[in-house]
Amino acid sequence: MDFRQLRTFSCVAELGSLSKASDTLRIAQPALSRQIKLLEHELRAELFTRNGRGMVLTEAGRLLLARTTGIVRQIDQIRDDIQSAAGSPSGRVVLGLVPTVSCVLSARLARRTVEAYPGISLCIVESYSGHLIEWLHRGEMDLAIIYGPPADLHLGIQGLGRDNVVAVGPRGSGLARKKQVNMDWLLRQRLVLPSHSHGLRALIERAAAKRKVKLDVQLEADSFRVLTSLVESRAAELLAQQGPNQPPPGPRIQATETPRVRRS
Repeated sequence: MDFRQLRTFSCVAELGSLSKASDTLRIAQPALSRQIKLLEHELRAELFTRNGRGMVLTEAGRLLLARTTGIVRQIDQIRDDIQSAAGSPSGRVVLGLVPTVSCVLSARLARRTVEAYPGISLCIVESYSGHLIEWLHRGEMDLAIIYGPPADLHLGIQGLGRDNVVAVGPRGSGLARKKQVNMDWLLRQRLVLPSHSHGLRALIERAAAKRKVKLDVQLEADSFRVLTSLVESRAAELLAQQGPNQPPPGPRIQATETPRVRRS
């Protein structure tokens, strides 16, 4: 398989459109279409379904994308590294941020990158730690700022700091009267948490295991905005991370720091 064909395929799959891929790669649409057809001929399989909404991956296309995305990114990275070694850094950088860090740092990071490294094309992806780690391992992301213990990740790790974990609940939950939340009390509450693959959930699960308590997790959501919306609707208590310089919770949510629970 030709690398140009794979890069074209990856771009069309990501954007879902030949015209958008043509603009991104600066290659005429007929040439892109020809590369896709040559790749399909070599693989003896249709990779896209063409319809009025654009280009939709077939089952074979999804398989090829999963197997080649990391390869395409690694080759692009080699080119960018070699070009940057001779001058100012350049190329595309994909940075992953957990939601509570993203809402504090993403705008400042983007601004500083544009000012200091105009040759860098920065793509910021927001998700929970479990997804970011998976994408790092698959080569779809260059670096990420996440929470959680660095052990067993098989990735290069550099500690950046620590933050307290806070308990968040709707008005009337009783948190406003507490200077600190007792963990034994908190672990007996109905909770809304991310799913098991994410750092915050693992942290709370370990705290519960030490006390031999089974968590009452009524709802799970892998979205920070969904979690806070559920708390606002009085669905359950929520454990959240109070990021550096993060604005205080809104008028319908109260937060109190939990003792001895910190994330790095």
